[in-house]
Amino acid sequence: MSQTDQPRSRRHPEERWAEGGRRLHSAGAAVVVALGALGLGLLLNAPGIHKSASTQPEGWKRNVALALTGPLQDVSSALLLDRPRRALKAVLGRSSDDRIDTAVAIPTPQTKPAGSGTSPPPVARTKFTPEHKLRIWIAGDSLVIVPGESIERAAAGSPVLDPLAVDGRIATGLERPDLFNWFTHLRQVMKTKRPEAVVLMFGGNDDHDFMTGLPKGVTIGPFDSPTWIAEYRRRVGGLMDTITRAGGYVVWIGLPITADPAQTRRFDAINAIVQSEAAKRPGRASYLDTYFNFAGDNGGYAEYLPNDSGQLVKMRADDGVHFERPAGDLIAREVLHRLYQRYDLTSWRRRPSTG
Repeated sequence: MSQTDQPRSRRHPEERWAEGGRRLHSAGAAVVVALGALGLGLLLNAPGIHKSASTQPEGWKRNVALALTGPLQDVSSALLLDRPRRALKAVLGRSSDDRIDTAVAIPTPQTKPAGSGTSPPPVARTKFTPEHKLRIWIAGDSLVIVPGESIERAAAGSPVLDPLAVDGRIATGLERPDLFNWFTHLRQVMKTKRPEAVVLMFGGNDDHDFMTGLPKGVTIGPFDSPTWIAEYRRRVGGLMDTITRAGGYVVWIGLPITADPAQTRRFDAINAIVQSEAAKRPGRASYLDTYFNFAGDNGGYAEYLPNDSGQLVKMRADDGVHFERPAGDLIAREVLHRLYQRYDLTSWRRRPSTG
C-alpha cells in the first residue's frame, strides 16, 4: 500500500490554553452553559415568576404568561427545585410571598329570623381610659396613607387613643386578592391585634371590569353592571362583617372627587355601594363622605381650597387623585369625630380625685 493509500487519521481540534494554564472553551460551549444556568434559574424561581404572571393586568399578556409559567412551576415542584427558594423565604419570614391567595374569606351573611324586629339591638358606648386605650387600625390602598398618617399624628396627643401603624398597600384593593388578599389579612389582624376601631379606604384601584377570587361557577359583567355590583357589595359587606363580628367598629372613608370626571363617576359607583352597606350596620359601621370636602365652589374638582383662615391651601396631589397633608388632616378630624361619637373617650377625665 502506498503512502497515499494509507487511511488518514481523524484530526481533533487542538486544545487552546490561556495564560496561567486555563483551558479555553468554544463559544458554543459557553452558550450551552449560559442557557443551562438560565434554565436552572427559571426552575429555582418558578413560584415567584408564576405569581408575577398572575398579578399582571387582565389581557393577552397575562394569559400567555400564565400559560408559560404554570408548567414551569409544575416541573420545578416535581424536581423539588422550588425547595431552596421556599427555605430562604421561610428564613426571611416571607413564606407567603409566592402564595397566590384568591380566597375571598368573609363571614356568611346573617339572616333575620321570621318575625324579628327590623332594627338591630343598640350598641353599647364603650368607655376607654388611659389605662384601657382605644386601639385603631388604619388600612387600605395608597389613598389611605396620608389621612392615616394624619390620624396617627392627631391621636398621638390623646391619652386614650392607640393607633397602630398605617397599613397602606399601593395598587391593592378588593378586586384583585391575588395582588394582596385583604380578606385573609383583615381576619388575621382582627385575631392578633384586636383593634376596637378600624379605619378603611378602598376602591382607588377597583374601578375595573376584572376580578379574581370569584366563587366557582360565577361570572361577572363589566364594571358597574348588576353582577359586578353584587360581587363587590358582597366583598365590602364581608369586610365590614369580619370587623363588626369581632367586636370592632368601622369608619370607611369614601373616595374623593378627582381631576378626571370619568374616574369620579366610577368612584361614585363604588361609594354608593360602601355607603349602603354601612347603612345596614348602624352603630357598627360608618361611611365618611369626602366628596364635598374637596369640591370647589362650583361643585367640581379643586386642587386648592380655603382653610379656616380663608387662605388657599393645596389639598390634592399633582396626580389629581391623592391627598396632600392638609387634606389628610381634614379627614383625620372627621374620623376622630366619628370615634368620639361612637365611644366614650372623655368621661375618664371626670373621675373623682383620690387626693
